[in-house]
Amino acid sequence: MDYSIKMVDLHSQYLKIKDEIDMAIQEVINSSAFINGKAVDAFSQDLAGYTGAKYVIPCANGTDALRIAYQVLDLKPGDEVIMPTFNYVASAEAAALLKLKPVFVDVWEDTFNINENLISERISAATKAIVVVHLFGQSANMKPIIEIARDNNLKVIEDNAQSLGSNYTFPNGERLMTGTIGDINTFSFFPTKNLGCFGDGGALSTNDKELAQKAAIISSHGQGQKYEYHMVGCNSRLDTIQAAILRVKLRKLNSYIQSRIEAGQSYNQLFENLRQISRPSESRWSKHTFNQYVIRLDSRDRIKELLKDSGIPSMVYYPIPMHLQKAYSYLGYKTGDFPVSEKLCREALALPIHTEITSQEQEFVVSSLINSFNKL
Repeated sequence: MDYSIKMVDLHSQYLKIKDEIDMAIQEVINSSAFINGKAVDAFSQDLAGYTGAKYVIPCANGTDALRIAYQVLDLKPGDEVIMPTFNYVASAEAAALLKLKPVFVDVWEDTFNINENLISERISAATKAIVVVHLFGQSANMKPIIEIARDNNLKVIEDNAQSLGSNYTFPNGERLMTGTIGDINTFSFFPTKNLGCFGDGGALSTNDKELAQKAAIISSHGQGQKYEYHMVGCNSRLDTIQAAILRVKLRKLNSYIQSRIEAGQSYNQLFENLRQISRPSESRWSKHTFNQYVIRLDSRDRIKELLKDSGIPSMVYYPIPMHLQKAYSYLGYKTGDFPVSEKLCREALALPIHTEITSQEQEFVVSSLINSFNKL
């Protein structure tokens, strides 16, 4: 049987909720309130209710959310911000644009998340914040990170772009959603995320009223009242159509996540006896929601090409760690500084996973992968 395998099948997902989505979009068009319409504030309240955060401030995208978070915390040029080097560029980029200094830390090989045991050695007198990136769909180990931050008077920013809907369970049994634990936290609603809109979108969350007010002001040109600018800000708004779409999809998010979990568990079972790969690990403190399903294997690049020949898409997250990127060469890092991240960049491969993937499609992916190994 021929399959048309997709990394993410957004169109099939849309068709299942087409009437609701189309109605939500039409309501915005009918109101013609395309900027700061009612759906924006309504989505803010909906997301706060879903996550348990006290305040949610929508913005234009996840990268803007990080930049606004740095500004909200009053970080100044030269201040150091600790973050993982195995990561998408956004947290380093937003810091560099504000003339902050990204300070990289290695990650755990099994979960891909920041290695909390390596944070303290990277702290200096200039360190002001830690960015915790919850990668691929599960939480980093937050309790020791929060303790390190408290002991060193540092702020914690959660980058929750890939893990909305994930939980972190503290040793005492308390469970909180990622994106509600740090001082201020960021989200992306890029279309491929667990909760994705039909374009760009982002948000910040916090339990601190003052930080929430500052985030709202900064994201609106620094404007407190119309034409009164209290601080230097930016223009970063979630438009009303995207907010309306997100309201519909947020109501489906738990079922979307459950579909991803089931697909991830299905892959795990299919790969159980395949020694050539390492399956995604699930930490004891977080349920994996599989924004991506990332395996590790030798001969990764050759296997990727063989899968492509079989009609199987795959993605490399990430081919080069941040400390070896040309844009950040001024920081003075070199090959060998963060060996785990460098190893993961050679081995990690993301396979197709989404809310619409079928068991037959997954079986085809796995059989094609096995056949690829036989061709090496």
